[in-house]
Amino acid sequence: MARVVSSGILSFFLSVFLLINAAVSTAQVAKKSPVSSGPELVQRATSLAESGHCTEALPLLKKSIHQVTDRDLKKMVGLDGLHCAMTGNAPFDSLEFLQVLGREFPNDPEILYASTHAYSDLSIRVSEDLMREAPFSYQVHLLKAEALEGQEKWDQAAAEYRKILEINALLPGIHARLGRALLSMPQPSPAVIAEVKRNFEQELEIDPRNASAEYVLGELAKDDNDSPTAIRHYSQATKLDVDFADAYLGLGSALVSAKRFTDAIPPLERYEKLAPDSPTGHFQLALAYAGVGRKDDANREAALQRQSAESLEQAKRRVQLGMQQQSNHP
Repeated sequence: MARVVSSGILSFFLSVFLLINAAVSTAQVAKKSPVSSGPELVQRATSLAESGHCTEALPLLKKSIHQVTDRDLKKMVGLDGLHCAMTGNAPFDSLEFLQVLGREFPNDPEILYASTHAYSDLSIRVSEDLMREAPFSYQVHLLKAEALEGQEKWDQAAAEYRKILEINALLPGIHARLGRALLSMPQPSPAVIAEVKRNFEQELEIDPRNASAEYVLGELAKDDNDSPTAIRHYSQATKLDVDFADAYLGLGSALVSAKRFTDAIPPLERYEKLAPDSPTGHFQLALAYAGVGRKDDANREAALQRQSAESLEQAKRRVQLGMQQQSNHP
């Protein structure tokens, strides 16, 4: 009986010893481990980043960016995190820092500059992935066409869009893109204009809800002095996209040209609400009001047209002056 009791006591003390030893070990590990919150975390994170230890710094920076409240310190953490993510092998970790920096510092030129480079680098990385993984896909041709459009190489861009249509002639948006590239060419010939029109009509066969295609067909009909067709396309564009400002202006202007002044007023008033600083909108609305005998309204819109035109001209002069000063002091 004594042996059983002694054995039980020994087991009890052994268990207590093990528990104490485990607690001490845990405390020692916690003491040796890096800080997990507070100013110490931020200091350690930024120190590691600025000394080139980005692999160790990045997890701490990701935690710090959401904890720190001081704006200057948050900006430092964000920029360090952005640098570490983009120069290390974790480019998509930069998105977390970009989101916080964009929200907290939307007008900061340093943040905007760094963000521009980060987004550009991400775009290049993903485009390289696309070309490596799917070199013969229509998306690669689409990427090339967009780049060529940015360089105003309209013929080459059109050739890429035609290659896409050879792969799949029913892809939404491609006929419209081809049409826009052709229309952007300097002084397109009548044959090119006919091809443009054909492409936008084909686009509507594929995607009948394409408001932009309706608008462009309205513009082409207006250039041909075909008011009924222009009015039909503009009107449809406004129905498909109720906030399509240019479509309302096109519709109102076409109705004024057709001397349908009463019908022209609603779309032009809608355009004025969407683009209150447009001299053209005020001018066309003045014509429509004058056409129905609303002289006071016509005079008001004429005055607004002059004011907005003067404001626009002043803004242009300020931009030109700023560009001139910048060129003089690079």
